[in-house]
Amino acid sequence: MNPLIATAVALFAGMMMTRVFKLLGLNFPDVTAFLIAGLLLGPYALGKAVGNGIGFATFEEVESMKVLTSAALGFIAFSIGSEFRLSEIKQIGKAAVVIGILQAVTAALLVDLALVALHFILGPETLPLPAAITLGAIASATAPAATLMVVRQYKAKGPVTSLLLPIVALDDAVGLVLFAVSFGIARAMISGTLDIITVVVNPIVEIVCSIILGAVMGFLLSQIEKLFYSNSNRLSMTISFVFLTIALSSMTFHIGEVKISFSWLLVCMMLGTVFCNTSAFSGDIFTRSDKWTAPLYAVFFVLSGAELDLGVFRYPAVILIGVVYILVRALGKYFGAHFSSKMVGCSDTIVKYLGITLLPQAGVALGMVQSASALGGDEASLIRNVVLFGVLIYELVGPSFTRMALTAAGEIAPVPEEKKTRRRFGGVHN
Repeated sequence: MNPLIATAVALFAGMMMTRVFKLLGLNFPDVTAFLIAGLLLGPYALGKAVGNGIGFATFEEVESMKVLTSAALGFIAFSIGSEFRLSEIKQIGKAAVVIGILQAVTAALLVDLALVALHFILGPETLPLPAAITLGAIASATAPAATLMVVRQYKAKGPVTSLLLPIVALDDAVGLVLFAVSFGIARAMISGTLDIITVVVNPIVEIVCSIILGAVMGFLLSQIEKLFYSNSNRLSMTISFVFLTIALSSMTFHIGEVKISFSWLLVCMMLGTVFCNTSAFSGDIFTRSDKWTAPLYAVFFVLSGAELDLGVFRYPAVILIGVVYILVRALGKYFGAHFSSKMVGCSDTIVKYLGITLLPQAGVALGMVQSASALGGDEASLIRNVVLFGVLIYELVGPSFTRMALTAAGEIAPVPEEKKTRRRFGGVHN
């Protein structure tokens, strides 16, 4: 499909699906509507049946839109970086760090334990141990995009929301470390040799290099912005820097046996963090950027829906392992956030509802799956299918759970019935 037509169709379908949801009285977040639209346009629905500009006939066609999804994720990470303002971090910094680390580690450990037990029950042919260990690490990742979209759509504001976004950002950093270590162990189990550089050195190098690159780009952006007197021109410069940062983050090279690589997610988060703390114009720029990127995010989620592989339901073993993965990860996220937030003295509202908001999983986990393909064979195929199953379920129900939790916490104002009626029949446009 022509990329321009594909973008137009994806955006149109996503926006129209939100109107269908409204007419049917379905009170789901827009993220869910975008994902459903993507499923309908994907290879398992209209894309396969019709194609020819109406949908994506193959996953390769969806993959050809990679530049848009990369740009969207870069801006999402950049926007989340703005949550790390020093003035606010001084108030929630300790709690965010402790909860962010402990809930991610708890989810990974519980999934590891459950899948290792399942490995002994089902046998190594059905669930190889390297795959079980790798899946545990992937379970730690949370989808920042879905969470951020729900927060923005409903204008959520309060103590849970204030903690949520920094935790989601930190969560993915912790997840990347856990994945790098677990993946190194999995490769060592398959090859029979323990590689300390792969397991320990490379993950540390990736994190340090990502932080440095993001900090340098953020400082440069804040200095260059001073050359302009119009916030519109500053926004244009900001957009160019985010694109450039995403491109630079894809670089990979070696110094001896050490691999020098970057996590684009961490780099873009650090870009946003340094920029928001060093530029006097950052507040207005982030507000303008959020409006500019709204259509980009919609296309991103439609494409994410088109990427969901319903073919995983052909395999009973994948369904069983996937159900265990989904349920145990949800328990790990909830109880990890519950007990860690109680440990640092958070309010009862945060203790009760924060964990529910951490269920969505998508982009970062799929990136880990891509890296895990290096395992090859049955291990790589099983990891991919289980995570795709998990992403399908989590992305369809996770945003709704986030909305319900934030509403129950009193951080999303309920829409009056009169306003709901006017919206449904066109009296109010949004």
